[in-house]
Amino acid sequence: MDTKPIPKTGLARIWSACLYTLKGLKYALANEAAFRQEVVLVGILSVVILLLPLSMVWKGLLFFATAQVLVVELLNSAIESVVDLASPEFHTLAGRAKDMGSAAVFICLTLAGILWAAAIWTLFT
Repeated sequence: MDTKPIPKTGLARIWSACLYTLKGLKYALANEAAFRQEVVLVGILSVVILLLPLSMVWKGLLFFATAQVLVVELLNSAIESVVDLASPEFHTLAGRAKDMGSAAVFICLTLAGILWAAAIWTLFT
């Protein structure tokens, strides 16, 4: 069993937090196919945002909506990991937790899609 690290303070805590963040991102990129796909999508759409003749407000909204998909996907993956640890065998509540995490990602993707459609619509009206 893993041992809990000794708590740090000050700059050491901030540095450790950065390292934990990079460790989490590295794990997600290596092991979560959906996260990898969404990273590619966010990368492509970020370039498209820069090229579109939209106001800075629209660009900001599109970037925020697009990038938040990654945040929600990371939270969903974290939920799935904790559920798998707590309940390795199938349980209705474990399935429900995973389904709700997936639903959060779906809602986020849908909202981003609606925003993108609205932004593109403004270009043609």
